[in-house]
Amino acid sequence: AGGRLRRDERDQKGSEMNDIPEQQLVKSARSGDADAFETLVRRYEKRVYALTLRMCGNPADAQEAAQEAFLSAWQSLPFFRGEASFATWLYRLASNASVDLLRREKRQKAVSLDDAELTLDIPDSRLTPHEEAERNELRDAIRTGLKSLPDDYRAVLVLRELHQLSYQEISDTLDVDVGTVKSRINRGRKRLCEFLTRTGNFSPAAPSKKTEKEGQ
Repeated sequence: AGGRLRRDERDQKGSEMNDIPEQQLVKSARSGDADAFETLVRRYEKRVYALTLRMCGNPADAQEAAQEAFLSAWQSLPFFRGEASFATWLYRLASNASVDLLRREKRQKAVSLDDAELTLDIPDSRLTPHEEAERNELRDAIRTGLKSLPDDYRAVLVLRELHQLSYQEISDTLDVDVGTVKSRINRGRKRLCEFLTRTGNFSPAAPSKKTEKEGQ
C-alpha cells in the first residue's frame, strides 16, 4: 500500500509539473532541478528521437544520439542563455550528436521516411495499385538518394522538408548563417533531384523565375 501511495504521489507531481510553463521549467532545470528537466525531456523526447532517427537511419543509433543530446543538454543547461528557444537549442544538440555518431562510425545510413516525405509534388489523391507501386518506388529512391548526400546537406533537408523549420530556425539549430543554410538546401535539393532523375524516378519541372529568385 505504501508503494502504491508513493507512486500516486509521483504521478500527481508529474501531472503538476506538466502544467508549468516551459520558460519556468528551463529556469528551474538550470538551477539543478532534476524533476523540471525530466518534464522537459518528456515534452521533447519524441520530437528529438524523430530527428535523430531521420539523421541516423536506424533505431539503435537514433536512440544513442537522442540520449547523448539530452545528456549534453543537462550538462550544458547552466550555460544556456536563451538567445534561441529551448527547442531550437535542443534540436542543435540532437543534430550535432547525430552527425558526430555518423562520423565516428564512418558510414552513411539511410534516412527513415516511413511517416513523412520530401516535398516532391507527390499527389495526395486516392492512388491506383500501379500509382501506389510507383509512389513506393520513389520513396525508396529518396531514401537511397539521401543516403548518398553529405551530412551537411542531409541535415538541412531533414530539418527543412521533414520538420518544416524556417531558414532562421535551421541557422540557429546548426549554428551556421542563413546564407549557408539556403546554399546547402539548394545544393542538397539539386543533388537529390539529379539522383532521382538518373534513376528514372523523377522528372523535375523547370523552376519559375520567382523560385529562382527566392532560392527555394
